[in-house]
Amino acid sequence: MPSPFLRGLSCRSCGKSFTPQATNFCTDCFGPLEVQYDYAAIRAEVSRADLKGRPFDMWRYQELLPLDAAPTVGLHVGGTPLLRADRLARELGVSRLWIKNDAVNHPTLSFKDRVVAVALSKAKEFGFQTVGCASTGNLANSVAANAAAAGLPAYILVPADLEAAKLLGTSIYGARLVRVRGTYDQVNRLCTQIAFKFGFGLVNINLRPFYAEGSKTFGYEMAEQLGWRLPQHVVVPMAGGSLIGKIAKAFRELTELGWVEPATTHFHGAQAAGCAPIATAVQSGAEQHRPVKEPQTIAKSLAIGDPADGFFAIQLIRSTRGWAEAVSDDEIRSAMQLLAETEGVFAETAGGVTLAATQRLIEQGRIGRDDEIVICITGNGLKTQEALTEVLEPAPVIAPKLEEFAALVAEEPLPTSA
Repeated sequence: MPSPFLRGLSCRSCGKSFTPQATNFCTDCFGPLEVQYDYAAIRAEVSRADLKGRPFDMWRYQELLPLDAAPTVGLHVGGTPLLRADRLARELGVSRLWIKNDAVNHPTLSFKDRVVAVALSKAKEFGFQTVGCASTGNLANSVAANAAAAGLPAYILVPADLEAAKLLGTSIYGARLVRVRGTYDQVNRLCTQIAFKFGFGLVNINLRPFYAEGSKTFGYEMAEQLGWRLPQHVVVPMAGGSLIGKIAKAFRELTELGWVEPATTHFHGAQAAGCAPIATAVQSGAEQHRPVKEPQTIAKSLAIGDPADGFFAIQLIRSTRGWAEAVSDDEIRSAMQLLAETEGVFAETAGGVTLAATQRLIEQGRIGRDDEIVICITGNGLKTQEALTEVLEPAPVIAPKLEEFAALVAEEPLPTSA
């Protein structure tokens, strides 16, 4: 039975409406499609108070997700912590700093588990027998894991130079992993052809409108964990540019439903300098991004040269009086270390990008030192260890003798107790 809350799809460019179907573009103008809901029906059916009795996972917001029935994939995804980051705040010279930490998401330690749970549940509703994706790493891991749990064969295509941990973290689940000599954008174009030729359900191709909706739960949780209110600033890593827009959509929906008070949130985007099409456009005043043909950065999960949602991310950042920054590989590594040493959070390179960009925004005065800030951490550092191998000093080796350990302590005196 169709969902009473799901109206269908609409083109983000021309507004044409479509019934829910496995397609990601408008047949009139080729613009991207987005899911539309009946918010009046949702308000009549569910209140904020109704959520109290539900498990704290992404499905507590099920009425705001594009399924016709109960989810069948990724039942334990979401519910990740929002951490008050006081030690990091002191290092940055700010007073109110939070970390939304999807580096501990289930099952593959990234926010992509959210989008995949929705996409594969929808794929089963549509009757797809084989699924897959184009990926820069985290999505590959998540599709492989969730497809395995759902009993669905999966074909996953990635750039050939992906980090070893992400390749292993895909292969272990039994998915058919295919490495492609080329950039992510070339991989993505190939997957579009595959979806048409073979009829596979590729989560970020023909299932993309539904897949992208899973990112909204990142924003729902953030607002709920703040006591049902919206923060002043959110800093979001940008690859395809979808996440920043979906968090904003989540905030708009919560406001529409009356679950939060209306408030202005400034959205800021973070990219690596070696692949920064959105940030460059924001800084230059351009209306559209210029694709980066050969990304060069250690932040491979963000290395999408021609982001599908780039235009909309640029619009959002400007309309909310936010900004975008692009940071160097050295800044990325330093920020990864700072986050780990202050808050005990080991983020992947994308997390280093986000924190380094936040540092820039604070130093520039674009984020006030007394403002409330949420930093979005979207993946786990265990996946990108290679980025730090040359900057972390090797541990000393000693004999099992107290005097040798004492000599080490003498070189770095321990702090005295008060």
